[in-house]
Amino acid sequence: MDLRHDVHHGIHEELVALRERAPEITGALTCTIDGMLVTTDLTADTEQTAALTSALLSLSRKMTDLARIGLLKETLISGTQGHTACYAAGPTLVLAVRTCQGADLRQLRIEGLRAANRIAALAGRG
Repeated sequence: MDLRHDVHHGIHEELVALRERAPEITGALTCTIDGMLVTTDLTADTEQTAALTSALLSLSRKMTDLARIGLLKETLISGTQGHTACYAAGPTLVLAVRTCQGADLRQLRIEGLRAANRIAALAGRG
């Protein structure tokens, strides 16, 4: 997927706005469903994170279908030092968000879904 420069810039700006709305977020990344990095503010392992994010989205969608629980909203991974949440951002993009330990997961869900919806709308214009 080749995004126009203004769409790419808009997606990056949405990541910046997401971080401003939720200071507990320590990093965010947007990639295509086939694992190509679109934009990120992570400083390390960005290509590998993008690839794993797309794989996680695919597996999560399959599990959601298998379990017959409706459309996928998010996938949350919790570790001893924080969380990573992944959100489908329309049919072609994925948003991954990292937080510190003790983050308000309700707020993360609200802001993550909001950002994913905005990113999907931006991608739809591209």
